[in-house]
Amino acid sequence: MIDLHSHTTASDGQYSPTELVKKASEHNIKLLAITDHDTINGLEEAKNAGEQYGIKIIPGIEINITAPRGEFHLLGLGITDISPSMKEILNNVIKTRHQRNEEMIQKMKEAGVSITYEEMLDRFPNTMIGRPHFAAILQEKKIVKNRQQAFDLYLAKGRPWYIERIGTNLDEAIIAIKESKGLPVIAHPMSLYLSWGKLPEMLEKFYEQGACGIEAFHPGARVTECLRLEELGRKIGFFITAGSDFHGEKIRPDRRLGHTCGGKKIDNKFWNEELGPILSKENNSFNNINI
Repeated sequence: MIDLHSHTTASDGQYSPTELVKKASEHNIKLLAITDHDTINGLEEAKNAGEQYGIKIIPGIEINITAPRGEFHLLGLGITDISPSMKEILNNVIKTRHQRNEEMIQKMKEAGVSITYEEMLDRFPNTMIGRPHFAAILQEKKIVKNRQQAFDLYLAKGRPWYIERIGTNLDEAIIAIKESKGLPVIAHPMSLYLSWGKLPEMLEKFYEQGACGIEAFHPGARVTECLRLEELGRKIGFFITAGSDFHGEKIRPDRRLGHTCGGKKIDNKFWNEELGPILSKENNSFNNINI
């Protein structure tokens, strides 16, 4: 089994990189991509854990892309040499996330909820703080019953404590991933919220801009949709990937490590001729990883 999309505590996952790799080994996963949101901070630890548990780690990232609607994420798989362009993107993300978090905290204070940024940093060290962490704090303070209620009442788009997220330009993200020796892959295309009438044209545009693959198989989509995405992607020229988008049982209980849409196991069917040689590089030395 393999899994080309997973998250750790470096972003919004439940498990540390070491814990996630250990869990993957217990599920007989032989290859695992670590793709935390807008950060590479967990990659070195994951690589070391992979050597310990006999799992090949694919260093990756999931970048939030500016989009007029829906949710647009771009996976970067196999980013073994972090380029200056990638460092610039990640530094900009840190600045904009800090500003966004401060604005959310101010809205909460105005509503009578006492949360400080220092408290967030102490509670969630060495991570990219975002809405899932605010949801966890609200649950701990018993302001909401669970994390989902936090989003439903306060943190989702259109709710009182939501602040619009600033994404990265797609062209810049594609260039940064390729300059970091990785492959840009459109994550969970159904999250773009485009009709089947408009989706082919948009995916063709992304392909022309330099995206190489699409994550056709994702647990957030129906099996029939995934099969249709696979057919469409191959027709355009994309290679096809599959992932669990695993965050942890407490955070996303509907997602299982090593499984994708319909609960299907992810096997080496997705380790195809184009993707395999590039991601099987032996020199996964994680050069220039500090930003």
